[in-house]
Amino acid sequence: MTDVRVFHHHVSTATLLELILDALLCFLAVPLLLSGFGQGTLAGLGTQGTLVTAASYALAIPLLFSVVGIYRRNAVPVSRGAMLTRGLLALFGAVVITALMLHPLQHVDTATLAAQMALVGLGLIVVRLLLVGVRHVVGMPRVLIVGTGVEAQRVARDLDSMGREVVGFYPTSADEGASLSGLFSASQSMEEVVKKHRVREIIVAAREQRGGNVPMQQLLACRTRGVAVLDLAAFYERTRAEVPVDSLKASWLVYGAGFVQGPVRRFVKRCFDIASSATLLSLASPLMLLTALAIKLESRGPVIYRQERVGLGGRTFMCLKFRSMRSDAEADGVARWAQQNDSRITAVGAFIRKCRIDELPQLISVLRGEMSMVGPRPERPSFVEMLRQEIPYYDLRHSVKPGLTGWAQIRYKYGSSVEDARRKHQFDLYYVKNNTLFLDLLVLLETVTVVLFGEGAK
Repeated sequence: MTDVRVFHHHVSTATLLELILDALLCFLAVPLLLSGFGQGTLAGLGTQGTLVTAASYALAIPLLFSVVGIYRRNAVPVSRGAMLTRGLLALFGAVVITALMLHPLQHVDTATLAAQMALVGLGLIVVRLLLVGVRHVVGMPRVLIVGTGVEAQRVARDLDSMGREVVGFYPTSADEGASLSGLFSASQSMEEVVKKHRVREIIVAAREQRGGNVPMQQLLACRTRGVAVLDLAAFYERTRAEVPVDSLKASWLVYGAGFVQGPVRRFVKRCFDIASSATLLSLASPLMLLTALAIKLESRGPVIYRQERVGLGGRTFMCLKFRSMRSDAEADGVARWAQQNDSRITAVGAFIRKCRIDELPQLISVLRGEMSMVGPRPERPSFVEMLRQEIPYYDLRHSVKPGLTGWAQIRYKYGSSVEDARRKHQFDLYYVKNNTLFLDLLVLLETVTVVLFGEGAK
């Protein structure tokens, strides 16, 4: 597949190359800029001050691009115009950073900063054109799909949206009589199809694989020839960063990699939670005071809303939020999912929900150890009981602490139905299976993007 694993998380090779080349470009931009002041050429990197500045710049600028969502893949769709605007915003930030970093070394005037912005901007365009050219020359791996059902056709559509070439469908014994464009004949061996059409990947998209339905011997022969073979769960885990529950088998969860919840991981995560929540509470305290005052002035009722939620191991705790609805929102005692444009939401509540300010009191829950900074969002007990019956492996989300933000929140739109909960659970399963400190940091970084640009929802 066209991805690599970085600390258990699947990252697109193209995205990783973009980031590395952007960092290299920014690293080289510093001595090139300084050479305009007569301080030498690339040899100027030998001086400690220039080296430190270049390295800092190479870290800071890609971080800015990450914050504005330049490197996001398979998330909320963003138009090219919006992405261009974000890129210009990041470049403007780069100008400010350049001024701050280069000032100790040399006075930098406005014209030079503008030239630096143009230089980096041009370099970013060249980097992406270069990657497009490489992909055009090398080509994307050609894919053969085993199966003809709904899952197989969905995989084909997903591959097409990713720019991947599907050579066709190879039938299983359960697909007799199937009629589908691009369907190969079962009389032709899979090895012949792979060789003739230069197939590099095979995706087994057949839900039922027992009883000899799937030609395992032929798949094994192709695998030993160096052709990658993936089932549905592995395909969506690697390309969409989610784990589909409909085709998931317990054996895949039991024998597959992941689900590392050892003492070292728990200790590191707890230290990170304490440090980050304490820091954010200190920084956000003025904003929290203003929010409390605004809520109190707008409507009667408590400032903090306490609600029972299900946490680690299925144990319940009281989740804290700034009240964003009328105090009589559930006067009948019936739990309801919040809807978009919900009439129960107050004016202040609409604003703090959009900016996610209403979640800030949960930093206290993180400090107390009831929640984590990153994890599946905690649900109400009544919803959990219902969703356990509707969604396979739903309780796996309770094997880690619930989070202030989570992988599902930055990867999926606002949800208020069982089907939305099912889709979000698939992202939560990916997090539970592959969670590391690296993934926690990535979620927090992308959460900033979501809040800044109003993507997704809670």
